[in-house]
Amino acid sequence: MTDIIKSDLLESKHILEQYIYDEKNVMNIKKAGDIMVSALEKGKKIIACGNGGSMCDAMHFAEELTGRFREDRPSIRAIAISDSSHITCTANDYGFDHIFSRYVESMGNEGDVLLAISTSGKSENVINAALAARSNGMKVIGLTGSDGSKLTDVSDIEIRAPKSLHSDRIQEIHIKVIHILIHYIENNMKF
Repeated sequence: MTDIIKSDLLESKHILEQYIYDEKNVMNIKKAGDIMVSALEKGKKIIACGNGGSMCDAMHFAEELTGRFREDRPSIRAIAISDSSHITCTANDYGFDHIFSRYVESMGNEGDVLLAISTSGKSENVINAALAARSNGMKVIGLTGSDGSKLTDVSDIEIRAPKSLHSDRIQEIHIKVIHILIHYIENNMKF
């Protein structure tokens, strides 16, 4: 059984090292961080969305900004689309593909930012949210994990984890990126 554990850890290490040494990844995270900081300093907000584990990541991102990450500082405007009454109402009335876009249509304002998380980059409800965000004059940061992502085409910046056979490896990169973005925001905002 320890072979499985060591194998998983080594696979994670390999994917992280692969990610770190691609300078494009570092630059895309910086560009995304700059977009977020600029929006927040103008009094705008960040809306995050994703399905399953990616919804948990969206919620984690928002709570670290509204609550506290590493340092005491003012609360930062961020929200995850995770209200179960909104999601079930919208899914019932319009279909699951519109659970995020309906929220963005009503709550997203020009100058806000959408953090759209999809390990495949092909989740229709996340893509629809990105399209709604662009229609509202928002910037879109796509957090993906595969080639041929539809989310790439509707994102201002795509941050893509290395391709993996398993979504958990992609999610491991995503949570690192999310923590880096939060840290970047905290260190670059003028409070």
